[in-house]
Amino acid sequence: MKNWIIIGAFLAAVAVLFGAFGAHLLKSRLPTEDLTIFETGVRYQMYHALGIISLGILGFHYDENVIHLPAVLLTFGIIIFSGSLYLLVLTDIRLFGALTPIGGVSFIAGWIILIMKIRAA
Repeated sequence: MKNWIIIGAFLAAVAVLFGAFGAHLLKSRLPTEDLTIFETGVRYQMYHALGIISLGILGFHYDENVIHLPAVLLTFGIIIFSGSLYLLVLTDIRLFGALTPIGGVSFIAGWIILIMKIRAA
């Protein structure tokens, strides 16, 4: 379970780094709409990084099989959802936006599976 706490903390640190990058380096170089898209990626990354840390803590009270799949789905969601938004803005390849909903579905699935596994535990 410590690994999920470490992964979540790392992803939270990266969110802070990307937030600072957006606020200080991109703010004057991007249109407002693109900066908003980038900030959405940062915000969702932080929310779900904190969720992964919470899952790691929950893992000390529940069996690992309750926590593992939700944590994997939240991690995958960060990579696909936030990553696609970062790439969309930084490369101006709008096709990356087509990946964003896959990450969103991964977030939703992770939370719903957590509910189901906690209820069954």
